[in-house]
Amino acid sequence: MSYYFSKTLDLSFEEAIEKTTAVLKEEGFGVLTEIDIKETLKKKLDVDFRKYRILGACNPPNAYKALQAEGHIGLMLPCNVIVQEHENGDVEVSAVDPVASMQAIQNDDLGDVAMDVQSMLKKAIDKL
Repeated sequence: MSYYFSKTLDLSFEEAIEKTTAVLKEEGFGVLTEIDIKETLKKKLDVDFRKYRILGACNPPNAYKALQAEGHIGLMLPCNVIVQEHENGDVEVSAVDPVASMQAIQNDDLGDVAMDVQSMLKKAIDKL
């Protein structure tokens, strides 16, 4: 089982960030955090890295359900979505598969929540 699903887009990196954020919003997610890996690695290690951004996406109703079911689930939140530009110029958007992530947690109450979020994230990636 893969731990993510992805799609390569025919857009610039910045356009992919904008479109991904908009589609996530259409599917009920807000982007709580945004980590620019290229910038962070340059600043912290003085190394060059490709364009790579981590978007921390959250669907509040499902996050609330998950938090009620499992006290430490915050360790797995928010759902990460990455936008990266490969060396050949392709821009890829990938989302974590929450069902795969939740397999590590021994709590049956999380199954339905994970499946709902998985469906929503797949739909967002498919719409890109």
